[in-house]
Amino acid sequence: MRLRNTLLGVVASGFGLVAILPAQQPETLAWAPVPVQPSTWEAPNKPIWRLAELLAKHKGEQNWSETVVSDATLHADYISMAPGTKTPRMFHPDNRAWWIIQDGQIRFYIEGQEPFVASKGYMVQVPYRNVFSMETVGDKPSLRLEVNIGGAKTMYPADEQPPATPGINFVKVRISGKGTYDQGNKTYIDFSKVVDGTEKQRRFIADDRAVANIIRGDPKTQRPTTDADKGHFHEESSEFWFILEGKIEYKIGSLPIFIADQGDIVYAPKQMWHRARFAGTEMATRLAMNGYQDLLHDYQPLEELRGK
Repeated sequence: MRLRNTLLGVVASGFGLVAILPAQQPETLAWAPVPVQPSTWEAPNKPIWRLAELLAKHKGEQNWSETVVSDATLHADYISMAPGTKTPRMFHPDNRAWWIIQDGQIRFYIEGQEPFVASKGYMVQVPYRNVFSMETVGDKPSLRLEVNIGGAKTMYPADEQPPATPGINFVKVRISGKGTYDQGNKTYIDFSKVVDGTEKQRRFIADDRAVANIIRGDPKTQRPTTDADKGHFHEESSEFWFILEGKIEYKIGSLPIFIADQGDIVYAPKQMWHRARFAGTEMATRLAMNGYQDLLHDYQPLEELRGK
């Protein structure tokens, strides 16, 4: 057994920033189950959705949506919304939803909060049972990544007309209780303030069924690695990343190493080895998303990494 020393809530292993855990975590060896047939990607999930390709696919469209992550744990859509377009007022019964703004401007209306406008780099969230809506403002479409847990349901206030939904009837019910914001879940983070140092690097989402970690670093000062380093994998949850800034290098399963750019989405199925490193020459940041607050990271034994 050995202890892994931590920075202020952020694990710094010999192979890069990997997770947020309490200090002085003991490490032991264990047998981890992995499928005989390696995990793979099931559509619409794929190793990388390149934003440039999505924009080319939808060139000339102002309103469009593309599902980029969908599994039992998480769901994410890239959504473009034309100027002046406003969503219905809605809420989710039992889980948070969150958004990363990629382009344009969106005015958010969230129950209990003053309306505010979010632009590129803003990360916005809403707790369960809080009514919200959003509207594209300005003279160009807005583009956002919208994230929720897998299979999340959407409800509407009684004074709102639910949209026609194939296979669904909406019935009137009585409900109570609402989720709240807390120290680990702020209404929004402006990523530009993380860059200039006025907002501390931190978890953006900390919930029972969803986590989003801001991981920022300098490729010139990160610790070296070797080809033997496969990274880690997770037993119970997939993981995916939104590239907030710069370039991130990925090694996932048996795929060749590839580079993801700002706005790209990268996805690793559960029980698949993966490794992320800062790439290029400038600061780089990824928003890492999965389904558990203290998600287990399965690493190779040190003997493997040392080639013994």
